[in-house]
Amino acid sequence: MKAFLILEDGTVFTGTSIGAEKEIISEIVFNTSMTGYLEVLTDPSYAGQAVVMTYPLIGNYGICHEDMESARPWPDGYIVRELSRIPSNFRSEGTIQEFLKKHDIPGIAGIDTRALTKILREKGTMNGMITTNEHYMIEEIIPKLKAYTTGKVVEKVSCKEKYVLEGNGPKVALLDLGAKRNIARSLNQLGCEVTVYPALTTAEEIIASNPDGIMLSNGPGDPKECTSIIEEIKKLYDSEIPIFAICLGHQLMALATGADTHKMKYGHRGGNHPVKDLSTGRVYISSQNHGYVVDTDNLDPAVATPAFVNVNDETNEGLAYTGKNIFTVQFHPEACPGPLDSGYLFDRFMKMMEVTK
Repeated sequence: MKAFLILEDGTVFTGTSIGAEKEIISEIVFNTSMTGYLEVLTDPSYAGQAVVMTYPLIGNYGICHEDMESARPWPDGYIVRELSRIPSNFRSEGTIQEFLKKHDIPGIAGIDTRALTKILREKGTMNGMITTNEHYMIEEIIPKLKAYTTGKVVEKVSCKEKYVLEGNGPKVALLDLGAKRNIARSLNQLGCEVTVYPALTTAEEIIASNPDGIMLSNGPGDPKECTSIIEEIKKLYDSEIPIFAICLGHQLMALATGADTHKMKYGHRGGNHPVKDLSTGRVYISSQNHGYVVDTDNLDPAVATPAFVNVNDETNEGLAYTGKNIFTVQFHPEACPGPLDSGYLFDRFMKMMEVTK
């Protein structure tokens, strides 16, 4: 069946329908990873977005449920150049086509994803529609595309009630803003007892549990829309509990302490982004997924100083908080799959908790 991707600038791509046969409007973003498509599909940070995979062949090793980063996929739609319909891998438990259909996610294959990515890079991230309706009226669709916003998606992707991963080491409170499973798993593998809290949990409840450390997770959407969560993070900042934050958590801590954020032209999404540790000058390859960034032009050094910078575009990739046991990063040190270069940051967090015990 034919399918169409219509962008808000009027560009139309024609391809083949994959997954669910339904019409969606979403923000169109691209990911440059060469592998890990299942982890991309199940990353809650993609809620409210449709993902373009720039690598031309997707699905060749099938679906392995053990590799999922959450219980279900989150993107509104999926866009690929070529979909492998016969996966070859001893761990494969099904095809992407079946996976998309099962979870009611529509997609489109057979389009020039490199040309699409060039448009998004030149004009910036824009909204689009995936439809199988050959009689679409573009003049009616464009206003709908321009009006679309992802809205408040953190509450949608967060866990509904707290749960615990048992461990014999430090007690970590993980605020689930759309957390990938591997964050809690990485802490648990280091011996931590990890209690995962829903995004709207009060700071008082977390502090009352007397954790040795607090982790603020990744997540989707515009950080400035998380107004009530920012207020609670301000209270966590004022506590003396060590805090480590990733991605959205990094942005929310910055907003909670007086810094600002803005939307990037097309964001960073992929497993090959170089970041420089400003304290050592060493460069690490990182996995990233974000469309917003912390402004450092007016950053108060009495509150925080830049700790990491993106080598490609010099945007901020991390902050060290002055006089506090708090550090935050924009990238994903728990990347799976992806580069393990920055996994040492979990060890740094462990040492922070040991020193303050």
